[in-house]
Amino acid sequence: MPSPEVRADTIFERLAAAGLIPQVTDYSDHTHIEAEVPESLSAESWREVLALLATADWSGQVDSSASGLSVWAAVRKDTTATVGIFRGRSHQP
Repeated sequence: MPSPEVRADTIFERLAAAGLIPQVTDYSDHTHIEAEVPESLSAESWREVLALLATADWSGQVDSSASGLSVWAAVRKDTTATVGIFRGRSHQP
């Protein structure tokens, strides 16, 4: 699996290629990428965006009357510890 940095960069680049203008916010435990969706986005590009969001650790859509539709994706920075927790193991000494 690609590193978290590569995954976040790929999401950013593919959103931009689909015609969106992504913005990145870096947090201590994850990278958050968000972009407004233009009303003129084609159905094909919309399908690509939805498929891309599915590659993130968390993702979603926000529809507000003030700013319209936006999509977001988040990528955890430390996926190794998280995998262990889901399997029922703790990585604490």
